[in-house]
Amino acid sequence: MNRKQFVLILVLMLAAAVLITGCADRNAEEGTAGSDGVAGFWAGLWHGLILPVAFIVSLFDDGVGIYEIHNKGNLYNLGFVLGTWFVFGSFLAGSKKSKW
Repeated sequence: MNRKQFVLILVLMLAAAVLITGCADRNAEEGTAGSDGVAGFWAGLWHGLILPVAFIVSLFDDGVGIYEIHNKGNLYNLGFVLGTWFVFGSFLAGSKKSKW
């Protein structure tokens, strides 16, 4: 693949990403209390850490979700992303070979 093809593919992927984000909507439940209150940073971190297990369970049980819709917004999202990064980052870092 030459440089022009690479740039064209990159531009098309970025254009597709911009078009897809137009479908995103704001969480209408943000800031509202659920049965357990409003989830914050620590709940987001926990939900990110248990994401692989919660995802598998959610495939078989409609009552289980992988993301708390009753959250505080950016703080919950930060915790969720960090928790997910801790889980999947450790898997990816463990697969790298050492140069030594």
